[in-house]
Amino acid sequence: MKYTSKLIEEAVESLSLLPGIGRKSALRLALFLAQQDPQKAKQIGKSLIQMVDHLKQCKQCSAYSDDVICEICANPTRDQTTICVVESIRDLLAIEETMQYKGLYHVLGGLISPLDGIGPEHLTISGLVQRIKNNPIKELIMALRPCIEGDTTIYYVSKLVDPNDVKISLIARGVSFGAELEFADEMTISRSIATRSPYVLHDKSVV
Repeated sequence: MKYTSKLIEEAVESLSLLPGIGRKSALRLALFLAQQDPQKAKQIGKSLIQMVDHLKQCKQCSAYSDDVICEICANPTRDQTTICVVESIRDLLAIEETMQYKGLYHVLGGLISPLDGIGPEHLTISGLVQRIKNNPIKELIMALRPCIEGDTTIYYVSKLVDPNDVKISLIARGVSFGAELEFADEMTISRSIATRSPYVLHDKSVV
């Protein structure tokens, strides 16, 4: 594709680096920005730069945050005895959108997947265990994808937690096996949280 402007071409190249954005979509976005009030385009650029420069990870739950501790962890009205364990920040936001869950979260940053070279040491599992030791946690809600990697992660975490002190629950499997939690509708997620079931630990080896 030939461009009449090198600046437009460079903008298209940058925008096309975003996931799900092809060159045609990137071109539409670049032309849209070019046609807007310069201040609007600058504000978008400023917001992105501020996010890159100042975005932090919460030291407690590992979610993205503006401060050392995120707003959810710092909120005293949240249930401090329950932690909902999720794979990613996208899953956290999907659950928050339902406005049905009032406890805390812990973002693992992925799932245990030996085939992909992802072990427990690559996730925030050690931080989760430390939170349980240092706080009066009574329940872990394992809101992970219903897949082999998700089940492996749940099993691994359950082996590190004393069942006499902390109850481990699974969200109801209203989400189809292998599906992404972030794409489930609000009603499905809400019902899954509300009808969660206890996790029964079975003896089996984990890689």
